[in-house]
Amino acid sequence: MRNGIIDPMNPPLIAASILSADFSRLADEIRLVEQAGVDWLHIDVMDGHFVPNLTMGPLVVEACRRVTDLPLHVHLMVNEPERMLEAFAKAGATSLTVHVETCPHLHQTMCDIHALGLQAGVALNPATPSFMLKEVLSLADIVLVMTVNPGFGGQELIEGTLPKIGEIARMRDDGGPAIPLIAVDGGVNSSTARRVVAAGGQVLIAGSAIFGHPQGAAAGVEALRRALTAGALNTKGAAAPPLEDTQSRD
Repeated sequence: MRNGIIDPMNPPLIAASILSADFSRLADEIRLVEQAGVDWLHIDVMDGHFVPNLTMGPLVVEACRRVTDLPLHVHLMVNEPERMLEAFAKAGATSLTVHVETCPHLHQTMCDIHALGLQAGVALNPATPSFMLKEVLSLADIVLVMTVNPGFGGQELIEGTLPKIGEIARMRDDGGPAIPLIAVDGGVNSSTARRVVAAGGQVLIAGSAIFGHPQGAAAGVEALRRALTAGALNTKGAAAPPLEDTQSRD
């Protein structure tokens, strides 16, 4: 299995968001992007309350785990995520990312994720300022910056969110070790990828740009790779530690 290390001589990580996959053939879609070289699978869990959509639960995570050893990054866009942590851990998640906006006891929730043996992530909506991370940044393995309003795939990147990525990178770097990884979700495609990385993004989460590519998912991954390698890129925080899959199949 590939470790989630960002090498300064190589492009950033790519996470394929299965929200845009064809669920009638999900296993095949996962195998296609795995063979194409994606680094993580990104799984959006929506409850129809925190965001205006209803999507996947632990059974989908369990199904993904049965067909891949890739890290499964589960993004909990839900109210009261603390009630769901154990179920997703048992299903095979590698990491669980919760939103600042939904966690009144965010520090405890992140500690609980670590106690389950998973890596902990924290997400910010476009209107949520970076300083909201100050008290939990040292606990985070991943910071997820939403560059669209969450709830639906296929949206255009909100350009005004890009400076926030750099703010978080500076907050992280001022604290010493180059953790957490900074993931970017929303409107990431071959046209925006370079700007996201230039802002400090290290993990590019893409759904429609991959699974909606007219020539297929593998071509979508390749288009992102070409966009990222078309010239020198400064991958900030390149020495960040791996996102290790603690729930891999036997």
